[in-house]
Amino acid sequence: MTTVGQVTGPSEEVAAGSPPDLAVKVEGLTKRYGELFAVRDLDLVVPRGAIFGLIGPNGAGKSTTFLALASLLTPTSGKVEIAGCDPATDPRGVRGKLGYMPDVMGVYDNLRVHEYLAFFAGAYRVPRTAWPALIDGLLELVDLSGKREAMVDSLSRGMKQRLSLARALVHDPEVLVLDEPASGLDPRARVELRELLVELRAMGKTVVVSSHILAELEEMCTEVAIMEAGRLLAVGTPRSIGDQLGGGRTIRVRLAGGEVQEHAVVTEGDQQALLARLVAEGLPVVEFTETSSGLEDLFLRITKGVVQ
Repeated sequence: MTTVGQVTGPSEEVAAGSPPDLAVKVEGLTKRYGELFAVRDLDLVVPRGAIFGLIGPNGAGKSTTFLALASLLTPTSGKVEIAGCDPATDPRGVRGKLGYMPDVMGVYDNLRVHEYLAFFAGAYRVPRTAWPALIDGLLELVDLSGKREAMVDSLSRGMKQRLSLARALVHDPEVLVLDEPASGLDPRARVELRELLVELRAMGKTVVVSSHILAELEEMCTEVAIMEAGRLLAVGTPRSIGDQLGGGRTIRVRLAGGEVQEHAVVTEGDQQALLARLVAEGLPVVEFTETSSGLEDLFLRITKGVVQ
């Protein structure tokens, strides 16, 4: 999974594991429109139970990648597997294992909330006898129980996003692919959505999510991948990506009385030596914290603003 100038991370180690441990596997994914490459030679692996963030500027290839995962777009070349199923040869199998939430609302305004979910339960051939309990459970999960009888067009944008997520869960998929689920949401709605995704992971779901709100992805994702102009630039935890980019780490030291110092270190051994030196010098250390590069900083360092 190496390209020129690419930063790699923990996902490459996972790739060596057994296939049952992988929820998503992408090998050499390429989608070409004439001379334009929407995605070029993309390799990714997502372990089961992860919250995996895919980030990049507009036109990076995120939505194209998601469409290929969801069996809605045929790649020019390369291979995709969702929980062991290939969308190219077994699209029905993939759709049974994957819940897809696109970056558009995808709700039907002339239905009531429970009717909307019942429609999709029928589309996924969920037994009708299971619908009442299923719909009640999903509405409780996304905190819309009080809106069961409401018309979809009466819901706020945040409520519609949560309803779309409930729809993606109606057939109990193993993997969720969410394209910009927080787009247009107010701060409270974004926090609620983030908490819900963490809860879904605790329930055993694997979540692959894209967002332009990098600070929120940093808080909830186990790994992230950074794309630009259809290419993968980096994958791993923010810390592992930052370490591979170089530049070391910064330790923030606050002393009794309010004085703040910053010290550059490279390894954990350097951190230990720094703390031991400060204590040996008799300095009243009350805070000793690593201030690692955030996703926004890493994104700006890695990407170049390339437009396809």
